[in-house]
Amino acid sequence: MIAKAGKPVVCLVPIPERLTQRIPGSAKGKVSISPNFNAPLPESILEAFEK
Repeated sequence: MIAKAGKPVVCLVPIPERLTQRIPGSAKGKVSISPNFNAPLPESILEAFEK
């Protein structure tokens, strides 16, 4: 437990071990990337990052 000014703010807990093994390629065909994925963002969105 980590506290600030006597009040708990964080509780540290162990990370559980992975119960199943990952299988490479198991998501094949389930994920698609838009052709314009790397296209520049619209100005209205870029402005939001600069505020």
